[in-house]
Amino acid sequence: MSLLQDMTTWRFWRHFLTGFFFCLGAVSTVQQIGTSISKDILIFSGYPFLALTLTIAFLGSLYWSWPRPIEQTYSTPNIKISVIKGDILTEATHLVIGTNDTFDMETPIIISNGSLQGQALAILYGNDINRLKADIDSALIAKPIVGTIAKAGNVNQYGIGAIATVNHAARLLFFLAYCEMNSNNEASSSPDKIWKSLGCLWSEVSRRSNGGTISVPVIGGGQARLSNLLPAQDAIRFTILSFILASRQSRVCEELRIIVRPDDYKKLDRLELQAFLSSLRSS
Repeated sequence: MSLLQDMTTWRFWRHFLTGFFFCLGAVSTVQQIGTSISKDILIFSGYPFLALTLTIAFLGSLYWSWPRPIEQTYSTPNIKISVIKGDILTEATHLVIGTNDTFDMETPIIISNGSLQGQALAILYGNDINRLKADIDSALIAKPIVGTIAKAGNVNQYGIGAIATVNHAARLLFFLAYCEMNSNNEASSSPDKIWKSLGCLWSEVSRRSNGGTISVPVIGGGQARLSNLLPAQDAIRFTILSFILASRQSRVCEELRIIVRPDDYKKLDRLELQAFLSSLRSS
């Protein structure tokens, strides 16, 4: 299925044709060397050899273009980045869960049950809203309140980039505020705000995670309402670039995993993402 999807992209055919002609040239070189040694070597002539040559070229180029995991390791800094299809709440790593600057948690009145935040309440906390609120309030005790807003639910604003770091089952949950709530409890964000929140996230991860692997969702869709301005493909590159730049300044963690929902994953140009990751090795 992944191969069929990749076959609809020009990048796949460019890789395929490059590999095909490379293999064709390699076999042709072997043929010329063989015939230069002895013209009596019949194995290098006729339709059987032509069919063998084309078969080798086809199989070699198919192997060259076959879908592989989207991941890249770097030596400077020493990190690994992976883009994985799945459910972030099944990951055994530290997790990033996007939220709003007032850290409202109530579902379904304020927060949608279908959002990652709503699913985290259901799956990680067994819908125990009081326990989640207690954990969040405890994590926010030392955080400065930057304003207030007249609305239902929480009224204290902690600002874009505020993070409530919660200990949960031998790992950390980073509740990252990258959206602002208005008086109608409608969340919104912008690329600038997401970039700022990611910078704050990497600083917190560096300080609290002890180098452990961190899993993040695709930040920019959902409650941020940026799916048209910042679709999944661009949001992933946005997160990767932010992480790379932060890691070059100081160590953040050993591995970043970007977990993509299956419906979004099948829409990605995976070869383009891999090329983007590879391009950052020498930049």
